[in-house]
Amino acid sequence: MKRITLVMNCPDQKGIIAEVTNFIHNNNGNIVYIDQYVDRVNSIFFMRVECEISEDSQSIEHFKSTFERTIGTQFQLKVEIYLNDEFPKMALFVSKYDHCLYDILARHQSGELAVHIPFILSNHLDLKSIAERFEIPFYHIPITNENKKKAEEKQLQILQEHGVDFIVLARYMQIISGKLIEHFKDKIINIHHSFLPAFPGAKPYHSAYERGVKIIGATSHYVTKELDAGPIIEQNTTHVSHLNSIDDFIAKGRDLERIVLSKALQLHVARKVMVYKNKTIVFS
Repeated sequence: MKRITLVMNCPDQKGIIAEVTNFIHNNNGNIVYIDQYVDRVNSIFFMRVECEISEDSQSIEHFKSTFERTIGTQFQLKVEIYLNDEFPKMALFVSKYDHCLYDILARHQSGELAVHIPFILSNHLDLKSIAERFEIPFYHIPITNENKKKAEEKQLQILQEHGVDFIVLARYMQIISGKLIEHFKDKIINIHHSFLPAFPGAKPYHSAYERGVKIIGATSHYVTKELDAGPIIEQNTTHVSHLNSIDDFIAKGRDLERIVLSKALQLHVARKVMVYKNKTIVFS
């Protein structure tokens, strides 16, 4: 048996769950997980289903096409169907900070993160030795104001050559172009600090320390053309106080970034995140 995941949404209406579950049953499928949510404001129904079906590749393709032709048409349903044992290809973009990169590679090496990593790409050479240590190809594409467009075209070429499914900005300190975002809509994941209140600039932890904040945090989200305003996947916070130094703030912030980014990646890889407009529905 093959396990597949169906992720779907459509205008909310009666009978959707019954029709979907009956279709799976009538096609010799066995449901092992199901979750659903209704956005009452927009009247949109969301559902995620994991089921087991015959291992015959032809039957899987038949399952997909028949589902889309029947249930999909009947309910104006948008569906994506994934084979659970086909790991997605994840490209890592980095700059000079290594804490998120090390965490991702360690989780991948231990089998905790079910992805293929075809390469690591950076605008600096600082982290090349880490890629070599984990035996992952490393691409160095420096970016300046003069070569930014050509550099981004080279990035896109490499991504397409490797058949990359999604990109992780593991503290990649460059703004992603609209062209790349269009090619990987809702498939570029970023991580950054988040404070209450927010502190922009090159040294946010210093500013937060001087202001005497009591909470610091981290946010992982999908990248959109509007900087740091994409649909949020995961967030977390931790308390700080006057007893903490600036170094404590930085250390706590980096720990949060590792944890939050890792959780966001696990949710994305498990197909538990759905994007509607600029909001996410995250299934448990």
